[in-house]
Amino acid sequence: MKKKVFVLGLGLIGASLCRAIKGSNVTLYGWDHSEETRKIAEEVQLVDHLVSGIEEASQMDVILLAVPVQVSLDYLQRLATLPLKESVLVSDTGSTKAAIMTAAKELPFTFIGGHPMAGSHKSGVKAGNPNLFEEAYYILTNDHESDRVDELMELLEPTRAKFVLMEATNHDEIVGVLSHLPHIVAAGLVQTSDALNQKHPRASQLAAGGFRDITRIASSDPKMWTDILLTNQEIMLSLLAEWQSSMETLKTQLEKNDEYAIHRFFAQAKQTRDQLPKKRQGTIPAFYDLYVDIPDISGAVAKVTTALSQADISIINLKIQETREDIFGVLELSFKNQADLEKGQALIQAENFHCWIRS
Repeated sequence: MKKKVFVLGLGLIGASLCRAIKGSNVTLYGWDHSEETRKIAEEVQLVDHLVSGIEEASQMDVILLAVPVQVSLDYLQRLATLPLKESVLVSDTGSTKAAIMTAAKELPFTFIGGHPMAGSHKSGVKAGNPNLFEEAYYILTNDHESDRVDELMELLEPTRAKFVLMEATNHDEIVGVLSHLPHIVAAGLVQTSDALNQKHPRASQLAAGGFRDITRIASSDPKMWTDILLTNQEIMLSLLAEWQSSMETLKTQLEKNDEYAIHRFFAQAKQTRDQLPKKRQGTIPAFYDLYVDIPDISGAVAKVTTALSQADISIINLKIQETREDIFGVLELSFKNQADLEKGQALIQAENFHCWIRS
């Protein structure tokens, strides 16, 4: 008998989960608070049945909450008031785990936390991609020692993610360092550059190169990141204090002209950075970008895109950066995965264009 699986929240993550697990083994139900999202989900037949609200959860075998953590906390309390099946299994996709695992301890149903570490340049139901989670780490937090972890992994197996069991507090500390703090730093750098732009209007043009790349994650959803920080507050306060202390130390070294200490700061950072795994899905989504020098000649961009389209390679984003004086611009192409990136690079080089990948 098919399991009834209910996905609440049909944005990028929820829609991608639906596209991945929809098939012969489950009957898929969905709902989103946004009327526009529900309309699109119905048009594209994202789920087998689009339901009228969270109350429909009473008939479900599995419930997946693909919404921000604070919304999940509210939904869990609402689910606790409904006559759910005794055998129901509930999970979420939130970016922090300790708060929700604490709340789940008091609930009258089985809850296993989840966090698929995957993302995209795009958002919303239209960006749903069945391959979004492929080779990405999918963290499961089973702090309450449920014996149904295998059942949840079997349901999620079509995502082709790599499942990792981890305690909630350990998860939050790790993603705090590897994901949450970098987002804060990136946002801070962008705010600093905004003041510079007021003084030097051309600074924004120059920022289109390396600065834009290192601050790319600052473009993430502000509401989502507010939610993440507030639900990981204690750990983030500690990490921010450590970061500020580190920057104060560097500031002191600079004031003292301590060349050896400053060199050591950068050398240690380089050594650690160089040892990181390349192009693997982690806490921050990998970006598969290729940069192409475009001479100021007619049809140059069309020649590049034609070569890719003839090879049936999809481009998910395309931009022109006017950051160099000797050529018209740099064409930035974003691909879905590493394989498309490498194939695209070879094709474009065969057309005698200079292109490169930033490491």
